[in-house]
Formats: sequence, C-alpha cells, structure tokens
Amino acid sequence: MKPNKETIKSAVIDRLKNIYDPEIPVNIYDLGLVYKVEVDDSLKVFVEMTLTAPNCPVADSLPIEVRSNILMIEGVSDAQVDITFDPPWTMDMMSEEAKLELGFL
Repeated sequence: MKPNKETIKSAVIDRLKNIYDPEIPVNIYDLGLVYKVEVDDSLKVFVEMTLTAPNCPVADSLPIEVRSNILMIEGVSDAQVDITFDPPWTMDMMSEEAKLELGFL
C-alpha cells in the first residue's frame, strides 16, 4: 500500500512516542512537547515542538533526533523540525497517561 498523508502522520506520531526526554521518563509526544504534526502533498513532514525549558541540555540534539527518526519512515520525502517557546511548555500539556506515570494523578 502506498503511503499517504494520513498513514505518514500516524507513523510519525508512533515514532515520536518512542523518543524520550532524557530527564523525564516519558516520551516527547505524551509529554506535550509536540505542538503540531503536518504532512504536505509531497509527503514532507513538518513538526513544531518545544522543550521543557529553553536551557534544556538536549536543545541542540533533540530536534536532530526527531528529524532523523521521521526520515526513517517509509514514504517520507523530507522533514522539518522547528522549535518554539510560544506557548511555553507547562505540565498541563502532558497526556493523562504521562501525568499518571509521573505520579501527578
């Protein structure tokens, strides 16, 4: 089956759920660090994400890791990962599962 925008987006989200913040034992998707995942008609993936703090020790390496993982997905033509701090990340952005895993529920 030929990949399409929906299957690529789903595969990207699955892949993001396997990338973990090194300081918090929760994946970056459930942690709420990923604000947007879009796939265009040429199957290029655009991810807008944040970090838990601007001085995060993986500020340089995490976007590279995210992009390289996305590029491994069959059918993806390219990937762009942008970091933003607007809005700033807060613990309210975590999924219920992440909050439960970290003992906040």
